[in-house]
This record gives sequence, C-alpha cells and structure tokens, in this order.
Amino acid sequence: MSAATTRSRTPDRLCAEAVDLARAAAEEVAAPGVVGEHEGLVSEGDRVVTHFFGCHELGYRGWRWAVTVARASRAKIVTVDEAVLLPGPDAVLAPEWVPWSERLRPGDMGPGDLLPTDAEDLRLEPGFSGGEEPPPSSAVSGEMADLVEAEDAEVTEGTPAHLALTPVRGTIAAVAEELGMRRARVLSRYGLHTAADRWEESFGAKTPMAQAAPASCVSCGFLTPIGGSLGQAFGVCANEFSPADGHVVSLAYGCGGHSEAAVMPKPPQPAPPVIDETRVDPFPLRPSPDSGSVPATEDASAAELGHS
Repeated sequence: MSAATTRSRTPDRLCAEAVDLARAAAEEVAAPGVVGEHEGLVSEGDRVVTHFFGCHELGYRGWRWAVTVARASRAKIVTVDEAVLLPGPDAVLAPEWVPWSERLRPGDMGPGDLLPTDAEDLRLEPGFSGGEEPPPSSAVSGEMADLVEAEDAEVTEGTPAHLALTPVRGTIAAVAEELGMRRARVLSRYGLHTAADRWEESFGAKTPMAQAAPASCVSCGFLTPIGGSLGQAFGVCANEFSPADGHVVSLAYGCGGHSEAAVMPKPPQPAPPVIDETRVDPFPLRPSPDSGSVPATEDASAAELGHS
C-alpha cells in the first residue's frame, strides 16, 4: 500500500475539526431546524473530508446532510466544496424506476386504452408487405388471361397502365386480403413460443387442477380445436362449468368436467305391469236376468210350489 493511499484514508486534522463550518453550510442550504446532530465524517482524499448531519425533514427518514470541506496544500484555511442531501444506509428510498412496458400486466388495459407495440418487437415479424406485387404497368400473362376467361370474368384490353383506374381484382394484395393474410406483422417464432409458455403455465399439465383430473383435454368432447401450429398442442375449452371455460388450454390439461370422466347412466325403465291396475272394470249392482237358471218369465203354478 502506497503512502498516498494511506494519507487519503486518514482524515485531515483541520478538515475534520471544521464541524461548525460544515454545519453552517448545511443550515444555509436546508430549511431552518432541519439539520440535526453531527453523525460522523469520512475521508474523501488528501485534505478532503465529508461531514454528515442528521436530517429532521419530514419524508426523509434516514437521510443525511453531507457537507464536503477541503483545504489547499500547505494552507490552514478550510473551505466548503458542496452541501447535498444524501440517503443513508437506513434511508427510505423510492422503488427503482421500471419502464411502463415492463410494469404492464395482463388485465391492466381498460376501455379506450391504447397499447403501442415496439417497431422491433421480437414477438412479431413482417407479414404481407406487397413487395412481391407486380407493378401496375405489368401486362397480364397469357396463362392468367386463360384463367380469367375460364372464370367468366371481364378482361379489358391493354395493360393496366393504359386504364383510367388500376383494377384491383386479381392482384396479390386482393388475394391476400380475401384470405385474411394482409397484415403488416404476424407472430414470430419467438412470439409463438412465449404465448405457448404462458398458456401452458396457466392451463397446462403441471397445474394442480390437471394433476387431479381424471383425464386430459385431448379426449374431452368440450375441447374446440384451433388452427395454426399452436393447434397441435392447444385448444379452447367450451365447458361452461369448467374453470377454463373460454380459455386456451393445453391438450394435456384436464379438470373434473371432462365429458367422459363420469358419464351419468340412464335412469332405469320399469318393466310393464303384469296386472293392469290402471284399467277400470265395470261391475253391475244387480245380476243380469239371463245370468241364472231361473227363466225370466215364471208361471203361477211354479211359483206356488216354491220352485227355485
């Protein structure tokens, strides 16, 4: 260790004794009654010392007034370099500033809010830009003319440059717009991977719901397939009683609302009755006249003999 380093770590005697000078400088900068007791000093270099005073100002708990004093070589007069308010080791500080793009969380957007995307967003890549579209002055090829004739369309004479208005039908831009592909930017491979990781974390195979599910969504009748490359691993749940209803779920996800997990059996149908108890049989109150052995008409002689 050199002698210069040793001298820089040892406070200068005259600068260390200039506590009153440092306090006066701090009180001149601060409001009245804000500067507190002397809390120590530190050597900043050769003949340079910083004095610390407590701060009694509201809202600055743990902060200190730092006054740096110094003197020239072979001089005995100490002067003030600067006086500032600095946070101490126990100071209450504001949280570290984070850009809004990193503070934004899902669900923060409300009606009328606009979320701009960076021009160099890694989640997006250029889509159809029209760069390969032929110029308006290019002539229609013979093959295209044959196809147009087969489609029973009208073809004007001459090149599009000779027309008053350039025809839109048949251009690459019109076909791309009809197919829904005319977008300035589309999802990049990085954007697809980040979306898949996010969906897998919310409704994936490692969630507690999927771990306790009787079966996975790949065999569920409520799973609605989606297109694109993500459709090989994800779908949309259409079960209104499922916690994932209307959400993109992994094919390995599952819940208790699986369509084939617990199929309710049909209620048993009772067998037809042997005796029909629902039919009413009429019974007469008096027997029919022709139901017995006694004839309907009796002579007087038979009645006297008591014939039964």
